[in-house]
Amino acid sequence: MTSPDTAALRPRLPSPLQELSDPRCARHGVRLLLKRDDLVHPELIGNKWRKLAPNLTAAAGRTVLTFGGAYSGHLRATAAAGRLLGLPTVGVVRGQELADRPLNPSLARCAADGMRLHFVDRSTYRRKSEPEILGALLRAVGTEDAYVVPEGGSNALAVRGCRELGAELRGRSDVVAVACGTGGTLAGLAAGLAPGQRALGVPVLRGGFLTAGIQALQGEAFGGPRGSWHLDDRFHFGGYARTTTELDAFASDFEDRHGLPVERLYVAKLLYGLVALVAEGAFRRGTTVTAVVTGRPFLTGP
Repeated sequence: MTSPDTAALRPRLPSPLQELSDPRCARHGVRLLLKRDDLVHPELIGNKWRKLAPNLTAAAGRTVLTFGGAYSGHLRATAAAGRLLGLPTVGVVRGQELADRPLNPSLARCAADGMRLHFVDRSTYRRKSEPEILGALLRAVGTEDAYVVPEGGSNALAVRGCRELGAELRGRSDVVAVACGTGGTLAGLAAGLAPGQRALGVPVLRGGFLTAGIQALQGEAFGGPRGSWHLDDRFHFGGYARTTTELDAFASDFEDRHGLPVERLYVAKLLYGLVALVAEGAFRRGTTVTAVVTGRPFLTGP
């Protein structure tokens, strides 16, 4: 089998760096930049490109099997990549009960892009990385030789791919912040930054469990810890896929101020957290802070 040519998809790399004039930051002497990874590719957006491209190359034409929830951007990106590159894809979806319901717009997009959806109960899903469970899943979908990409796309190849994000920001910022799901983007970002630069992760899930996961990912990708990074767990707004009226109001106001569509599940939480940290005095005057825009709102219409 031959590896697909991901370069043929013409990603926009390095992604643009955009400065914002925001009085909430300016009054504290903080310069705010946006790293527009949402503009890397129209369908493999932001960190999805950086994580998936090396894995798609490694798949070498085999079926790509991966995992996600009912609104997973990772599943959508994998399905789109399969359509664009001619790769068969299978998505293992958390929630057996979803099999008996009409597909939501996110899963419908996956199916339209040719992804075969396989629904499993939540108990099985939690154990999906155990060899016997994974083997049973592969047999159930008839793809025992599939190339398996973990939930969120975070593995050693993905982390090395995200290292390029940090490299693109060397010398451009004092602090680089990113919203975190599985932590793979932060693990690679921190490794790519220059000495003296810091990476900040804003988890979008509750639980405070990411530190060990990021350390493990850096160990798998680089053999040990890399870069300076830390997490601030205060801005998850109840957990993954949870939002509040306060967060939605903030995101709408940010859109009005800057003319930038704000994705709610990750990017809004990151931006809210940064504005709050600036107000708290977390950054010295003269600090340049870059927010990595890893996604954009999912449009369900044509």
